[in-house]
Amino acid sequence: MGEQKPIIEYIPDFLDWLDIEKGLSSKTQENYQRFIKKFVDWLKYKRLENLLPKELTPEHIWEYKVFLSRGVKTIEGKELKKSTQNYYLIALRSLLTFFAEKNIESLPPEKVKLPKHKKEKEVRFLTLEQLQKLFEIPNISTKTGLRDRAILEVLFSTGMRISELVALNRDQIKITPKTQDLEFSIIGKGGKVRTVYLSKRAVEWLRKYLESRTDKEKPLFINYRAPKGADKRLTPRWVEKMVKKYALLAGLPANTTPHVLRHSFATYLLSQGVDLRTVQEFLGHKTITATQIYTHVTSKRLKEIHKKYFK
Repeated sequence: MGEQKPIIEYIPDFLDWLDIEKGLSSKTQENYQRFIKKFVDWLKYKRLENLLPKELTPEHIWEYKVFLSRGVKTIEGKELKKSTQNYYLIALRSLLTFFAEKNIESLPPEKVKLPKHKKEKEVRFLTLEQLQKLFEIPNISTKTGLRDRAILEVLFSTGMRISELVALNRDQIKITPKTQDLEFSIIGKGGKVRTVYLSKRAVEWLRKYLESRTDKEKPLFINYRAPKGADKRLTPRWVEKMVKKYALLAGLPANTTPHVLRHSFATYLLSQGVDLRTVQEFLGHKTITATQIYTHVTSKRLKEIHKKYFK
């Protein structure tokens, strides 16, 4: 096993391992770095900065879980949700996995158990009627309104994540006057390449938007109000605020986000009889487990079918 260093001194090696051996995206790595920093801060707070991996005990894990549950507050002064606490614990579990793979004596990863949710993750989605209300809000007589309508249509047609949408460049989209529908490749979560599809309707709105562009900017969707010389690519935060603004104007729930449009895309496909594996491919989920949050739709449909045939 060799001589050990304090846990804190292994963190840079752990982050390199996430990058090189696990191939996580830079954004995911950033999140892990932030989550594991909380554990490092806790070690320092408890004056355990010299604790070796082999000295870590289940009692330490328990104390850290109590700290996350009661000692950490959000900006609003509220306790962390169970789902948020899980992110910190998953990062710690990954650190223990790193120790195991590098033959560094420590607790096995399964010693870090995650708090259970009181209820299953609720999937928020919009009906086709609600989506139509949302799409009709942007003022398409303006270049910003035309851009926003195109964004909403593309989000629903492709089911893309917000990070995937803002990363799009104009040269990825080849629309000619004869283009009816379109498919193109994107790099999704974890560097995974997948194909997404634009409907005839989404293509039409994207064509109108691109025809209104007179600039030479690289990004597909740009911020017209960005200062001269600044990066004009829209940010995920900007798109979130835009969707929320239009949702409120359309009389839709205030918690409508770009991810709700992704949920709506998946829910619509399932309601039309598309199987879960196919929806997994459309969404770019690594495993079917992630897609199973949408089974509320298929379950309801199966219940209706059963009720119809079994009186």
